[in-house]
Amino acid sequence: MAMGDYESTATSLEGEENLIAAAEHIVKALGSNKNFTKDVKKILADLGSQLSTMATVEDNMVEGKKSGIEEQLSVVEEKIMSWESDDSMIWDSGPDEVAEYLNAVDGARKLTERLENQCLSSQEEKDLLCRAHDVLQMAMQRLEDEFKHVLVHHRQPFEPEPMSFRSSEDDAVEEGSIVSFGDESVEESTLRDSISRNSEEFIVDLVRPDVISDLKCIANLMFSSNYDHECRQVYILVRKDALDECLFNLEIEKLSIEDVLKMEWGTLNSKIKRWVRAMKVFVRPYLVSEKWLCDQTFAELGSSNSVCFVEAAKAPMLQLLNFVEAISIGSHQPERLVRILDMYEVLADLLLDINALFSDEAGSSIRIEYQEVLKRLADTVRVTFLEFENAIATNASTSPFAGGGVHHLTKYVMNYIRLLADYNETLNLLLKNHDGAAATSLSPNTSPATREESKTEYFSDSCSPMALHLQSLTSVLEANLDEKSKLYRDASLQHFFLMNNIYYMAQKVKNSELRLIFGDKWIRKHNWKFQQHAMSYERATWSSILSLLKDESNSSSGSTSRTVLRERLRSFYVAFDEVYKTQTAWLITDVQLREDLRISTSLKVIQAYRTFVGRQMQHIGEKHIRYNAEELQDYLLDLFEGSQKSLHNPNRR
Repeated sequence: MAMGDYESTATSLEGEENLIAAAEHIVKALGSNKNFTKDVKKILADLGSQLSTMATVEDNMVEGKKSGIEEQLSVVEEKIMSWESDDSMIWDSGPDEVAEYLNAVDGARKLTERLENQCLSSQEEKDLLCRAHDVLQMAMQRLEDEFKHVLVHHRQPFEPEPMSFRSSEDDAVEEGSIVSFGDESVEESTLRDSISRNSEEFIVDLVRPDVISDLKCIANLMFSSNYDHECRQVYILVRKDALDECLFNLEIEKLSIEDVLKMEWGTLNSKIKRWVRAMKVFVRPYLVSEKWLCDQTFAELGSSNSVCFVEAAKAPMLQLLNFVEAISIGSHQPERLVRILDMYEVLADLLLDINALFSDEAGSSIRIEYQEVLKRLADTVRVTFLEFENAIATNASTSPFAGGGVHHLTKYVMNYIRLLADYNETLNLLLKNHDGAAATSLSPNTSPATREESKTEYFSDSCSPMALHLQSLTSVLEANLDEKSKLYRDASLQHFFLMNNIYYMAQKVKNSELRLIFGDKWIRKHNWKFQQHAMSYERATWSSILSLLKDESNSSSGSTSRTVLRERLRSFYVAFDEVYKTQTAWLITDVQLREDLRISTSLKVIQAYRTFVGRQMQHIGEKHIRYNAEELQDYLLDLFEGSQKSLHNPNRR
């Protein structure tokens, strides 16, 4: 008898049994009525006799039914037992063998349910139920192994494509410390990372697509057999191992918060860059694809898809988030700011994906933890930004910077600011409602004039939060440079130093995307500032020297006048030689600024010298003329090269 025919017959027999029992009850109730005539009572007696006969027949049929159940159980048991001694996997034996085995297991399930729904009185019937349970349990254990085999054996290799993220070119920002500002090579920022918002674009096959229907079939059968817990556990175990392997391949180590806090910055910097890349890959496409696989496998089984996905993903996700937690509670040294911003942007960018992946109750703990970590990292960005400003303000020097060139502090700060411009959107968001920090965070050592300038120049309604804070940084930097300039005894070198540094600041802003943040007003003001220092340098250096060449009408004749003129010219040569010796060692690295200052100086010096010599030649005498105008002009072109020379050295060039 086929399984379907047997079930139909069994159902029919059960219906007849119930009908006969109901009829006997009615006949018995009517027979107790004394008002019936003899004919009616006779009819009822005959009916009762017939029903009794039918009940006897029914009892015999029930016995046959039980015998049929045992027969069917033996058939499915034989099929299920045939694989117990076979080490090969059913799902490797072809679709026909798989279908036969699944039919046998489903038959065992239905027979077990039927026996459980019957009122079993004899020990023989109870033994039959126990036997059915054993057969079903044996089948479930086998299906569990097969389920695991399909998940593991048919896994697809996951190899993330090379991704664009900040390269080692920006490592220079971390190699030096903000405390010493010894590194000045943070010249260029790298391109921003771009991640699509459409998660569907990132779904990849984590197992072979053709076995998903097999996984779904096994899961459905195990769930309907009340072995849902076992099915979920094996799925979670296998997929968690796959997720762990993914992190391993992405070079993410299992580190405690204590491990992270103890790391040197060089090592930690590398691990943060790996984390940034891993987080992008892990959520998109890996977790998105993991969720899709889980949904496909448990599509018809209620919330099991969500539970399995969350349980598999929980530990790897917390591993990634714990690393962020460690960064947020660790050091707030300024050189970490860019890396922390990288981490924040990745977390913020993936927030919608995380909310979607862990949207229900099962995933609420991960979703909440993710949001909390993001908030803490935002606070870390703000604190680190202010630490950067404080580090600038408190960067002290005990000796003047050689050559009056662009200080390491200036280069570091301006290049760092230029790098921060890449994070314009993020910083505007994080610094919003924190604008007052820019005014209050100025160093206590900042001059009152600088403080007033910050209030009037930087804090306008048209400025973005980031612009306010970056302008505040430059204000603090200028105040620090002003203090450093006072270490020079030579007033001309003080102005030369400030001219160099302010020009560098202005050019960095003018020739980069910082122009859009700082604005033309800031650039114009700082152009004016460095020009003022250039003019002050010229006055401090050349005013007293050129005064020796001034025309004095009442000293145009006589032996005494000739002596005075010759002495004034000699003093000019001595002073010029000293300036040459001193200022050839001074340095202007910017070619345009160096040429502009040389030309400006040359125009003043050569014109005064040519005029003086031209008018006083007859009184001085040619033998007292050491240089002609062209020679002096050539000598002036040697200035500001950063290599000391002397006019008494014939090999000066």
